[in-house]
Amino acid sequence: MSDTPTPSISAVRDLREATCGPVGAPAVTSDLSENVILTSLDDLHNWARLSSLWPLLYGTACCFIEFAALIGSRFDFDRFGLVPRSSPRQADLLIVAGTVTMKMAPALVRLYEQMPEPKYVIAMGACTITGGMFSADSTTAVRGVDKLIPVDLYLPGCPPRPEAIFDAVIKLRKKVGDESLAERRKHQQTHRYITVSHQMKRVEPAVTGAYLRAETQKAALAAAPAGQTLSTDAAVLTPAAEPVES
Repeated sequence: MSDTPTPSISAVRDLREATCGPVGAPAVTSDLSENVILTSLDDLHNWARLSSLWPLLYGTACCFIEFAALIGSRFDFDRFGLVPRSSPRQADLLIVAGTVTMKMAPALVRLYEQMPEPKYVIAMGACTITGGMFSADSTTAVRGVDKLIPVDLYLPGCPPRPEAIFDAVIKLRKKVGDESLAERRKHQQTHRYITVSHQMKRVEPAVTGAYLRAETQKAALAAAPAGQTLSTDAAVLTPAAEPVES
């Protein structure tokens, strides 16, 4: 028989813990929890991008004047990290404000293609979204900028107020914060050309010139006083030119 005493259960447990885990359980101190932030790569990447949106301002009409009010101290859009850039290669946000014509469409598409990925577009104003007042009978206005480039956020109004522009920027920041880096690499911007079919109805013009061809108008032309002529184009009585002495 051996004279070695049998170790107790607690001694065996202590020996096992010392042998299997010599470092011991990690203890998170209060200093460590207050100075270290645990997050994911997506959250860190999205936080950096949404906090520093650099817009390229493409203003062609009166909506851009409303956007210019944000630069002043009353609204101060710098608090959102918006730094306007004059070069598309330094911008990641394109704000289209105003009517886009057929002649300006190639320039707009070229500016969008020169912007680095990831990039976003805000369509500001009714003329940018649907053509606005020019959508009925204009031969040069583009019926929606989403026919040319993908749009991330629509901002209706004629024109939108500065508060509405801030609301659009906040919504875009939320969209950027919910994105995934792996998903954005999988789905590039080329797959985001989704246009909206605007249900626009053609309205006939009120002034057609048909009244000039009416019988009553012809009778009025015949009964015009001497020395006066009636312009059939403008339907305005214009006095005849008086002779000028030399």
